[in-house]
Amino acid sequence: MDTQLQDQTVLITGASGGIGRALARVFGGEGARLVLHAGSRPDELAAWTASQPWADRAICVQADVRDPDAVAGAFRQGEARFGRIDVAVANAGRWPPADQRLHQAPVDRIRETVEINLLGAAWTARAWMDGLSRHGPRPDGLGASLCFIGSTAGRFGEAGHADYSLSKAGLYGLVRSLKNEVVHLDPFARVHMVEPGWTVTEMAREALDQAGTITRVTRTMPLRQLARAADIARAVAFLCSPALARHISGEVLTVAGGMEGRVQWAPEDIDEAAVRTRAREGG
Repeated sequence: MDTQLQDQTVLITGASGGIGRALARVFGGEGARLVLHAGSRPDELAAWTASQPWADRAICVQADVRDPDAVAGAFRQGEARFGRIDVAVANAGRWPPADQRLHQAPVDRIRETVEINLLGAAWTARAWMDGLSRHGPRPDGLGASLCFIGSTAGRFGEAGHADYSLSKAGLYGLVRSLKNEVVHLDPFARVHMVEPGWTVTEMAREALDQAGTITRVTRTMPLRQLARAADIARAVAFLCSPALARHISGEVLTVAGGMEGRVQWAPEDIDEAAVRTRAREGG
């Protein structure tokens, strides 16, 4: 099925992480041109990118997403290479590994989490919109798109990680505000959010490796499995596709196995070893 993503330019923040690399693989496989951002591991991202079959259609950029000028500079680098940025995926984020109640968490931790996850996403959106205002709509009528990577923590909360939950919940306001703003820059531009639940990535591995975590987090999932990074990336590609989601904007797509607030499974119903094996299979 033609997604109409071929030759569109896609900028992905946090592309050196598990979901970021999966996003690059999926969009690269669709023929898109890629601007891949790294915050702290640019050399590692560049080496990985060079090994991919779409490497000739990709560049790597570095920026601290807490710095709006640095984020704008990353977009300018992409524009200098490819002419314009059609799709932006605000994926960069941090998950503080320690469980700390809000009154115990250091102020610096709370501030950094919000600055990276929420304000970093806002600066990404701002730079994308600025480029859209300068370049205007695509002449072929394929609207531009912006997708935030949220979290079920922003919907259900996450005890011991109120800073993370706060930073992801704020993305709802961006999605629902910007969908109404971007159409004044491009009449077919769309804004979305994909909201993963527990996903097997480097960022989540420490928490998932703790005994009992998988049992706890899958008890409210009808689908007793963890997400793979590719599951998230494919959902993003769907929403960003001008062909598959041309009339969808302002929506949040949750990719979390049907997670909800009610317990679905007793501990004895969860086979942790089987869940781990299933998460490692495929891609």
